[in-house]
Parts: sequence; C-alpha cells; structure tokens
Amino acid sequence: MENNNSLKQSHQILLLNTLAFTVCFACWTLNGVLVTFLVDNGIFNWTVIQVGWLLGIPILTGSIMRLPIGILTDKYGGKYVFSTLLLLCSIPLFLLALADSFIIFAILSFFFGMVGTSFAVGIGYTSIWYPKEWQGRALGIFGMGNAGAAITTFVAPSLLNHFSIEDPQNGWKILPVIYGITLLIIGLLFLIFAKNKKIENHNKTVYQMLGSLKSVRVWRFGAYYFLVFGCFVAYSQWLLPNFMSVYQTSLVMGGMFATMFSLPSGVIRAFGGYLSDKFGARKVMYWVLSSSVILSALLMIPKMDITTTGPGVLATKKGTITRVSDTNVTIDSKDISLNKKIEKTIENSIFPTKNSWQEVVVKENQVVKKKELLAKGITAIHFDANMWVYLILVILIGISWGIGKAAVYKHIPEYFPTEVGIVGGMVGMIGGLGGFFGPIIFGYLLTSTGIWSSSWIFILLFSLVCLIWMHRTVTKIMNEKQPHLAKVMERESSKK
Repeated sequence: MENNNSLKQSHQILLLNTLAFTVCFACWTLNGVLVTFLVDNGIFNWTVIQVGWLLGIPILTGSIMRLPIGILTDKYGGKYVFSTLLLLCSIPLFLLALADSFIIFAILSFFFGMVGTSFAVGIGYTSIWYPKEWQGRALGIFGMGNAGAAITTFVAPSLLNHFSIEDPQNGWKILPVIYGITLLIIGLLFLIFAKNKKIENHNKTVYQMLGSLKSVRVWRFGAYYFLVFGCFVAYSQWLLPNFMSVYQTSLVMGGMFATMFSLPSGVIRAFGGYLSDKFGARKVMYWVLSSSVILSALLMIPKMDITTTGPGVLATKKGTITRVSDTNVTIDSKDISLNKKIEKTIENSIFPTKNSWQEVVVKENQVVKKKELLAKGITAIHFDANMWVYLILVILIGISWGIGKAAVYKHIPEYFPTEVGIVGGMVGMIGGLGGFFGPIIFGYLLTSTGIWSSSWIFILLFSLVCLIWMHRTVTKIMNEKQPHLAKVMERESSKK
C-alpha cells in the first residue's frame, strides 16, 4: 500500500514537471514566431543578422545555463529551483511588451531564454522520484514537453493575427503577456502542490560535483544528445525555409510540414523511455544511431539534374560519310542508327529517371577510320527528390531522434545516480548548443556548396561518429570483461 501511495505521489510530481516543461519549451521557442511576425509586418526593421541573433539568444541562454541550474537542483531540490525559474522568467515576458529596440528585445530574450534550463531541473527532479525500473518511462514522459514547440508553432501565429486586427502596430504585445501569465500560474501551482525532494546526504561541494564531468562517458552522452536533441531543434527551424526553397511550398504548408517533424518526435519520447526500460538504453541507441545513418544517407541525395557522357557510336569500318541526320549516319552505303533525344516531362517521380541519346560529331564527305567516333553519347539523369517521400523520411528520422532522446537520459541515472542534475545539465547543455550552432553550420554548408541537402551530409557523418564511438566503447568493455565471461561459460558447461 505504501509503495502504491509513493508511486501515486511520483506520478503527480511527474504530471506537474511535464506540464511546466511543456509551457517552458513553448516560451523558449516563442521568438521563432514572434520575431518573424514583427519583421514581416514592418513593425521592426531588423536586419537578417539581427533576426538571427534574436532567434538564437534564447536557445543559447537556455543551453549554457543548464549546467549551473542542474547543480542547484541536486543541491536544493527541484521544487524550489523549478518554481523560482518559472516565476522569474515571467518577468522579462511581461516586459517584452514594452520593448522598442533591438537591444532591449535582445536583453529580455536573454533572460526569458532561461526557461530552456527547465529540462535540467525536470530531469533531476523526476529521476529522484522513481526507482530504476521506472526511470526510462518517467524521463520519456517528462521529455514529451518538447511538444511545447509545436504548440507555439500552431497557436502563436493565429493569436498574433487575431490581436493585430484592431491594432496592427501594438496588438502583438498581448502574446508575450499571455505567455508570462501562463508561466506565473504554473510557477504558483508548482510552489503550492509540489513536494521537495533531493538526494539524501548530498554534502558534496560544487568542485566535487563538477568532478563527474571529467568522465569521458559524460561527453559521449553529450555527443549523442547533440545529434538527437540539438539537431532536432535545429531542423525545427531549418525545415521551413528548406521546404519553401526546394519545393516552393507556401509559408503555411512549409510550417505544417515542419510541425509534422517536430510534434511526433516530442510525443514519441515516452515510447523511447518504455523501450529503454524493456530492452536497455544501449540497444535502443544502436537502433537510433543506425537508423539516423541510413535515413540521413537517403535524405542527403539532392534534387538534381545531371548531364554526363553516355554510350557513343563508333565507326565499324573505314569509309566516307555519305549522309548525316539526327537519327542515322551513313558510311558509304551502310546506315548506322542513332538514338534521338526524347523530351520527357516526368514530375514527382520517386526514382531517378534517365534519358540517353547521341549527337553527331562528323560531317558529310568526311573520311573516317575504323573505331573513330561518329556520334557522342549524352545521358541526362533527373532526380526529383519527391516531396512526399522526403517528408516521410524527415518524419521517420524525427521519430528516431525522439526515441533517442529518452535513451540518452536513461543512461544518466544508471551511471551517475547521485549527480543526475549536474550530468543531465551538462548533457543537456551540449545538446542545446546543437540547437544554437546547428542552423549556423547548415547555413555555412548551404553557402559553400549551394546544396540544401548538404546539412544531411553533416548529419550522416556525425551519426557515423557517434555510432562508431559507441560501438568501440561497448567492444572495449566486452573485451575487458571477457576473461570473467569465459570462466562463467566454463562453469556452466561443466554442470551439463
């Protein structure tokens, strides 16, 4: 009975945690919609560089501050850290309605970006309430709060349009106030209904707590999270211009496609936690990284037209060219047939299409030798990179990363049971930095190659690095334990 009551209380805390994290994640991604609206409607004349900074500042703040917030969570408990974070971050959102310049908007964005650290608080606070066999599911359910990004994508544009009907210049100011009120309410609910709990006998100094970060394992988990979370956040922003530029979709349709990527990835995180509990986080990560390699390899093939040298036609004997046309060449009295170019209009084909033909390179009355080239071959390959196939692959890799997010954090309580907050904060910080630097890397690759799918080449290479790193680590561990395993097997065989 006591265990049932304890589990019931744990579920209540999990519900509060997940609700608070969902709201925080919605606030964290607010600038992506709000700043775009303000510029598109001419309310602020910010440059492309200024817009880039306003989009990135909250992501950067919420990433780099996860480590110190994780330390505070381990030391003082999640109730007070989470409620304080929610209440304090509501203030810059209220003040955002008064912002009248880039500098003020940037400063306030820096402070409300602190809501991004809620992940480090929630991971440590959720983990301490659950036994080992429940860790994966609990952390996976908590991580579903990532879907808060989709809430902002869906709701914020409609609210901004509605508020701007009567007052086109100032109507937008209501939105950050609504977000601030929501944070304030959730913060008060957390303060009233949550029960504080922290690691027992936690008397370590900050320096001693930071000692766990010397472990290579922390940085390996961080690399995984850079991929499955950081690149997820990056593509949540990158896919909209990708669809609009490559497939000429409208803003609304491109936004819907980007949401189809981000929403399932956030929701399925709970299933990733269940799989990690059932089969083990390591097996799940093998599947996630392998699927990331395969899917990114398919996604990196760009929409393209290639013209290359095809099969030509050579003279079978020595002679004189007596007649030349688009369909044949005559040497003395022998006709040699040529392939004529056929105009093909194939659109939205799933597979590449090929068109081969020959073009004459000799003239009438010209004397040719045996094996001399009469007509050069030309082959044109067209690959449409079908939009619907591309969308399905994007959704699948998003789902894979969503499962991977839960699997990464399943590792942390197992290896660092007394430093979940600080290690979770560090791993979360590395992942969050992926969300900040990802679009910058993608933009650089696009500029240097001129190919939109170059970002998927980066994903392929990074996925391979993570997969090889993990496999080598697992192999090393197995080799170290091999003598012991050999003795166990020898004892078992002697019993039979």
